[in-house]
Amino acid sequence: MKKRLTDYKALTFDCYGTLIDWETGIWDALQPLIMLNRRNDILREDALRSFSRHESTLETAVPVLAYREVLRQAHIGLAAEFGLKSTHSLDLDFACSVAHWPAFPDTADALRYLKTRYKLVILSNIDRESFTASNRKLGVEFDAIYTAQDIGSYKPSPANFEYLLEHLNRDISLAPKDVLHTAQSLFHDHAPAREMGLANAWIDRQGLSHNGNWGATLPLADRPLLDYTFSSMAEMVDAVRAGIT
Repeated sequence: MKKRLTDYKALTFDCYGTLIDWETGIWDALQPLIMLNRRNDILREDALRSFSRHESTLETAVPVLAYREVLRQAHIGLAAEFGLKSTHSLDLDFACSVAHWPAFPDTADALRYLKTRYKLVILSNIDRESFTASNRKLGVEFDAIYTAQDIGSYKPSPANFEYLLEHLNRDISLAPKDVLHTAQSLFHDHAPAREMGLANAWIDRQGLSHNGNWGATLPLADRPLLDYTFSSMAEMVDAVRAGIT
């Protein structure tokens, strides 16, 4: 029988796509490149799809590559794919754009409430410095933060989830049964989380469960099993409140 939401002791979060609106951030950060080349024919969906390919290829090929360098090289690759002329300055600006990516409107309020009920943990494909800039928009102090920089690889590598479980046990005395992994990306998070035996809550920001598009994440032919599905963090909070009462 599926556990109640209130039976878990900790929520482990992906950040970008779940708490931070990285697709809007990426699209906004691409505008200088698009404007320089005077290209009004490039659609957001196509640009995000291209970004997802370049990002994933880089993270798989060189898992120790710093995320800012992943972004820089992804910008170069995306520009070449669309036949756009880039500059060293534009590539660097895109690499440093994470600090400007916005939080979703419901994120901070949701996290502040959930902090009263659970331990909150980040597991993110990011570097520490970039996450610090994002964390200022999230409104809570997390009980633990584990980044790709700490681990030396990127999700969906199993190594990231092995690191998560090892450190949750060592740092906060949490067992896998205590944890609900909460994320938007089926590719980066839910498929490997299920492989590790973690319960999961899908924050379906893209509306994939209602035929939305995959945005800045690579598509999966087969969707992993999901314990819970919510359209937003606000909807998840409503469900937690209902579980409490």
